[in-house]
Amino acid sequence: MRETRTARRLRARPRTAAAAAVCALAAVAAAVLPAGGSRSAPPASAAHTAPAGRSGAGAAAAPAQCTDPEASLRPAGEADGPAVQRIKARGRLIAGVDQNSYRWGYRNPADGELSGFDIDLVRAIAKDILGDPGKVTFLAIPTSRRIPALQTGKVDIVARTMTITCDRIRQVAFSTAYFESGQQVMVPKGSPVTAFDDSLKGKKVCTAEGSTAELKVREEPHGSSLLTVPNHLDCLVRLQLGEVDAVVNDRALAAGQAAQDPSVQLVGKPFTTEPYGVAMNLADTDLVRRVNKVLEDYRSGGAASPWMKAYDRWLADDLKGITAPPAPKYRD
Repeated sequence: MRETRTARRLRARPRTAAAAAVCALAAVAAAVLPAGGSRSAPPASAAHTAPAGRSGAGAAAAPAQCTDPEASLRPAGEADGPAVQRIKARGRLIAGVDQNSYRWGYRNPADGELSGFDIDLVRAIAKDILGDPGKVTFLAIPTSRRIPALQTGKVDIVARTMTITCDRIRQVAFSTAYFESGQQVMVPKGSPVTAFDDSLKGKKVCTAEGSTAELKVREEPHGSSLLTVPNHLDCLVRLQLGEVDAVVNDRALAAGQAAQDPSVQLVGKPFTTEPYGVAMNLADTDLVRRVNKVLEDYRSGGAASPWMKAYDRWLADDLKGITAPPAPKYRD
């Protein structure tokens, strides 16, 4: 079989151990990932077919006008609506996640388990609804498939560093924001690129398809050309191979990538505000309220809150100085 140019470059170019590990992680195919780490198809009882009328169009969870996309539905207590009842009847929560974002949702090479800030949050939601944080079927999905996975009923929730935007709240429902980040530029050390500005002129920039970074670069290319890939980590691999000159990504994700590969760095300052929310189908208003109730509990307790403990465990080394979660906003 004829060797591809990318394969020859991968074989020929020296890499640090960290960079090699990143490339290996990016090569993992998306798969159904039941809680507990083994790869298999979901059990028959976990099959999730979207009921009629559950595509999301025009459902009550979508506000008529977008003036504050972060404002969500107020929390509900233990009352079960149709979406929560569906999850309880199945006996498992189906969650769309990432398995390639270090610190957020990634497969820990030490034990093979899915780990990270988003994974901890998903387990807290499962515990609240089902009484057991292990009753989750994780489904690894690429960035561009997050919304379709919710609209078709493939997953109950998506917890995958997903930014709440005016465009997205017309397609899916969101919880209140559980983290805030911002877009930033990542380049190899020694690069002439200094920020998201005209230093990008003539450069090739990589973003994940369907991400807010893609939209921003298309709006303000600064003379650059754009390459889109299925997942954020694919951009780091392209950067390591010399196939792109810069990556635009959420600072929260890029900081974790830079921690993995010391040959790259973040430059300039974050130039957007990116509030992350748990996404759900527009029709699942009861689930939105239930997740917001979980988030109220997750944030409470100050420095001893589950949110701060998760931040200290996963993010504090790379994203320093955060002292509290974002305050929730509600529209009803």
